[in-house]
Amino acid sequence: MKNDDIELLATKGGKPVKMWTQGVPVEAEAKEQLQKLAQMPFLFHHVAVMPDVHVGKGSTIGSVIPTLGAVIPAAVGVDIGCGMMAAKTTLRANDLPDNLAKLRSAIEQAVPHGRATNGMSPKTRNHKGSRDVGSWNNPPPVVDAGWARLRAEFDEICRKYPKLRGTNNYKHLGTLGSGNHFVEVCLDEEGAVWIMLHSGSRGVGNAIGTHFIELARQDMRRHQVNLPDQDLAYLEEGTQHYDDYVEAVGWAQKFARINREVMMENAIRAVRSVITKPFETHVEAVNCHHNYVQKERHFGKDVLLTRKGAVSARAGELGIIPGSMGAKSFIVRGKGNPESFNSCSHGAGRVMSRTEAKRRFTRLDAERATEGVECRKDEGVIDEIPMAYKDIDAVMHAQRELVEVVHTLKQVVCVKG
Repeated sequence: MKNDDIELLATKGGKPVKMWTQGVPVEAEAKEQLQKLAQMPFLFHHVAVMPDVHVGKGSTIGSVIPTLGAVIPAAVGVDIGCGMMAAKTTLRANDLPDNLAKLRSAIEQAVPHGRATNGMSPKTRNHKGSRDVGSWNNPPPVVDAGWARLRAEFDEICRKYPKLRGTNNYKHLGTLGSGNHFVEVCLDEEGAVWIMLHSGSRGVGNAIGTHFIELARQDMRRHQVNLPDQDLAYLEEGTQHYDDYVEAVGWAQKFARINREVMMENAIRAVRSVITKPFETHVEAVNCHHNYVQKERHFGKDVLLTRKGAVSARAGELGIIPGSMGAKSFIVRGKGNPESFNSCSHGAGRVMSRTEAKRRFTRLDAERATEGVECRKDEGVIDEIPMAYKDIDAVMHAQRELVEVVHTLKQVVCVKG
């Protein structure tokens, strides 16, 4: 397999950093983060960097981090198990209603989304409360069924860490959140209708990630470990905190996957309420994480592999690489490139912070950039404007040796919190 598309980042000792970033911008701060990460003594072989790379907490988003005998909780992050799900339907473009606002409204009613601070009325949602309008008031049976698959393991985790029980877990199952999370109705290159969504482990994953990041920092202080960045605090294999984290993070990833399944079921039901023509779903379906950690075998070793904003792309494996609001997305098939640890990017990747996007762009800019898409176009989503992201075509070209495109999707409806 060709690897002439790999760029090497100059580092002062430590492990190599291999980057699939030809033709896409990489901020200096991201390179600095990667250089610090490369110094960690338990890294294995090299760090793989995807073309959507940008600054994150602890390590860059868009990086693949193999470790032996340790894990960095901040590298996994607090949106544990965040990922994508897409399902192809038997509907065609001409089956969609002329009034796409009605379709968007039905999905908004079916899938709780956003937060109390986003300025949207709770009366338009299936839930209540000024604290978090993005949670259920009375969860439907599909949420109960999903929670039944999670409850016993969660009870065991909470037995050791009781403060985690206070998080909004059960009522967040099957909900979207805010930021770059979304539910979309898309058309592929042949006019087939897809339903696609992006979300993770919601409040409970955030609580688990935050708690163990702090425990790792405490361990570093206790053992007087000198770190290049405090967010690189790690948990050593063989310790109680390590074992408990691996258990908790595995559960949060399971929560995230079920969360997407529940949302997809409710979104499909919403589409059926608007489109009366009978149709099938899951003709082709993908459900993949892009913020997670798991044991994998690479270069002859069993390693703990952290994908922070990266998707598994084993040979023949399907994945999802979304663009931004107004940009196309891709269903891809992995090529199994060992140098990338069988990984690819998780999206386009930001080129500026949310604060900078809000400073630079206006609501009129957002309206122009999302022309033809039925979606929010108010000040609350300016930070998600397409111009705040890298060019998705350049990102895809940079990882041409990692994945092949199976379907190209263009959204016609987008729901954001």
